[in-house]
Amino acid sequence: MAQFQGGGNRPNFGGNRPFVRGPRRVVEEPYRINERILAQKVRVVGENIKVDVYPTPVAIKMAQDQGLDLVEISPNADPPVCKIVDYSKFKYEQKKKQKEIKAHAQKTVVKEIRFGPNTDDHDFNFKVKHAENFLKEGAKVKAYVHFAGRSIVYKERGEILLLKFATSLEELGKVEAMPKLEGKRMYLLVAPKGKTGK
Repeated sequence: MAQFQGGGNRPNFGGNRPFVRGPRRVVEEPYRINERILAQKVRVVGENIKVDVYPTPVAIKMAQDQGLDLVEISPNADPPVCKIVDYSKFKYEQKKKQKEIKAHAQKTVVKEIRFGPNTDDHDFNFKVKHAENFLKEGAKVKAYVHFAGRSIVYKERGEILLLKFATSLEELGKVEAMPKLEGKRMYLLVAPKGKTGK
């Protein structure tokens, strides 16, 4: 049997440097399951079981008898709520839901168009054309009238302008939020037609 340099049976791969193992990466589970559940009693929900409060060891045994896991889904409830499910499947479903929520949030693009209370027809039509293109691309359009200084006295004029804007876009968009004054701005939100929020 070959002897390794440096004595003993341990290989020496780099002179006299000691062999150091890196820190182990612990994967933190998002839910407590089975024996990791700390509460003494839990409310158990799931299929084919009587929803009730059980001592935690009894609830774990109920899950094991079905070949499933006891998963703590509401740790802050009193007592905590646990569900009897297949944990791998449950985690996969939760991940899928999060992905769908994220994807939907990323899809919704909002483009802003700014008006002044005295916007002329040429400028108005130019901005309507921009808004039409945004709606065709599937983006929402948030139009607003900015009232600088004393122009806030013309807020009715701003409302008429935004309603005229919405009417100009009615073939491509539907109004999601009617004109509303927030501080020095009055907003109107138009969403593309045919978008069902998929």
